[in-house]
Amino acid sequence: MMRILITGVSGFVGSRLVPRLQRDGHELRGFARDPRRVSVDVPLVTGDAVSGEGLAAALDGIDVAYFLIHSMEPSGDGPFADRERIAAERFAAAARSAGVQRVVYLGGLVPTGETISPHLASRLEVERVLLDAAPAATSLRASIVIGAGSRSFRFLVRLIERLPVLALPGWRDHRTQPIDERDVVELLARAATATFPPALAGRALDIAGPDVVSYRELIERIRDHLLLDRPTLAIDALGPALLASRLAAAVAGEQHELVGPLMAGLTSDLLPRDGDAAELLGVRLHGLDAAIEHALCAWERDEPLAAR
Repeated sequence: MMRILITGVSGFVGSRLVPRLQRDGHELRGFARDPRRVSVDVPLVTGDAVSGEGLAAALDGIDVAYFLIHSMEPSGDGPFADRERIAAERFAAAARSAGVQRVVYLGGLVPTGETISPHLASRLEVERVLLDAAPAATSLRASIVIGAGSRSFRFLVRLIERLPVLALPGWRDHRTQPIDERDVVELLARAATATFPPALAGRALDIAGPDVVSYRELIERIRDHLLLDRPTLAIDALGPALLASRLAAAVAGEQHELVGPLMAGLTSDLLPRDGDAAELLGVRLHGLDAAIEHALCAWERDEPLAAR
């Protein structure tokens, strides 16, 4: 049994990780800014990683700490990259002071091209800080997570529902490997107690589903599972990128502060460097179609989908 802290426990991944860790009999503690948003039954410390409030109490006596905090929501505290870096630095300092042995972080895949978006660059900077936070720190890097609570997945579903024609700009042909939320949770859970080979200690592991798809194919597969007839139209010019992302956010009913950075990260392939993580951690992966259908069914249990 391990004493485990889950930061960001009110979020999509954190809330799903709690029951998975409880099944293994671990002693859990959550950390969140707003207790009212926490939907799982777990002892809770209220605090704010950006200010550092509550971190010492949350990390006291902890063996393994998950860092699942992201700061892309609108805020008056400066750019999201600055907030994420400050939160990571304060968390890392508090973890070292508390003697935490392992930190587990969920970040993003690194693009194969030379350019990197501000969103993914921020993930890499947070990863760099956290890998120095504990003797056995590890980072899992993922592309799009397919799940009912994943905001990137929900964004795509809303666009497909609400647009009669799916206009796809130049990033349509870039490739990625989406991953089922169930597999992300299982990989994270096993990373808490895994004994990594010395060569992988303190390193990042790329995690991805088994299917390599273009963004066009991903959108078409979601469309088909929604049972919709939405033609796709390849358009190489949708106006300035900022305008296009604002329009997409408005159509999907999503915050541009989230959508803009996500769309900026679509300008190259997002593929894993290797496929060893699932084998190393002993996890069998779900295919993309199974992931999409599972996510849509879970979505429908809580709210209707206009398309189905």
